[in-house]
Amino acid sequence: MSKEELKRAAAAQALTYVEDGMRLGLGTGSTAKHFVELLGEHVRDGLRVIGVPTSEATRADAERCGVPLTTLDEIDRLDLTVDGADEIDPALNLIKGGGGALLREKIVAAASARMVVISDDSKWVDTLGRFPLPVEVIPFGLAATRHALVQAFAQAGAAGEISVRQGKDGHPFVTDGGHWIVDAHLGRIPDPSRLAVLLSAIPGVVEHGLFIGLAKTAILAGSQGIRIVDRPAGRV
Repeated sequence: MSKEELKRAAAAQALTYVEDGMRLGLGTGSTAKHFVELLGEHVRDGLRVIGVPTSEATRADAERCGVPLTTLDEIDRLDLTVDGADEIDPALNLIKGGGGALLREKIVAAASARMVVISDDSKWVDTLGRFPLPVEVIPFGLAATRHALVQAFAQAGAAGEISVRQGKDGHPFVTDGGHWIVDAHLGRIPDPSRLAVLLSAIPGVVEHGLFIGLAKTAILAGSQGIRIVDRPAGRV
């Protein structure tokens, strides 16, 4: 199977968690897009759900597929969020934000009773950090924020190059919320929970791509089929 076929297989498995009447968080990215498309097929067959998109791109996909939408201003709790990830570790900690939607993705995930992560099995890693860690920042005072980021990485036992993400036009990439993203090429994050706390304490940081304790289940599609991993007992 191709990588896209694996992603679609994981998305199809996630549909088994969807029940009639659910309020759903709809993730962003290539794997989540497969889920939205498959969900739309079930909606056309009579499934009654309502979704909250995590990006303008997902909103457009959901509208195209006929999935009814709402916002977290209209409802404050969701039953289930299905989203992809850039990396997943054995504790089901994640790196997300490769698509630039990490702020809305985290708000939606935190408002959900359950988060299911879908991906091909290449995203499964022993230790987070190979994928650059996105940090959403306010452009004002960027030099000071970068200095604080370097200090936070050092305190958490990580180090590496950081760079402002560029858009296709050669200018800084701008998120749906109007912020910039700094990508940290750390290679390895020995203590994701500690780093998450340190990053959240930096005034210029809006949000970061470490999703700690949010995912309850990971659905991984590989050459040997579908593997379902639940968060280890006792983990937050």
